Amino acid sequence: MKDDANNPLDVLIKNLIKEDTIERPSLNFSEAVMSRIEILKENKVTVYKPLISKWGWTVVVSLCVTVLFYVLFFGNQSESMVWFNTLDFSVIGDVISGFRLSKVGMYSVLLFGIMFCVQISFLKQHFEKRIE
Repeated sequence: MKDDANNPLDVLIKNLIKEDTIERPSLNFSEAVMSRIEILKENKVTVYKPLISKWGWTVVVSLCVTVLFYVLFFGNQSESMVWFNTLDFSVIGDVISGFRLSKVGMYSVLLFGIMFCVQISFLKQHFEKRIE
């Protein structure tokens, strides 16, 4: 392509650039922008609200204690265990009896359980610090 210096579009653009001045913001432009940012950036504190309230836990615990009290003191031993005798656990026993776990497998399951409990405590501390 030829570079044509007398291109009418090129001349027009050069004249427009020469005539146009650089726009400058007002003196307090930065302060005005920052004041609007501060208005938008209101500090919203996350308030911890448990899923189950204290009243809810009180109801759950009182129901459990009531059922336990009723079964221990007023339940008839022969009638209360009838439903348990109808369950057939022989299928589970057959599956478990053929299952053997080596020492390495036993140690790995044990270590996994311990690490799982440790990880839960670390995650709880992490999220409690993040809420504060």
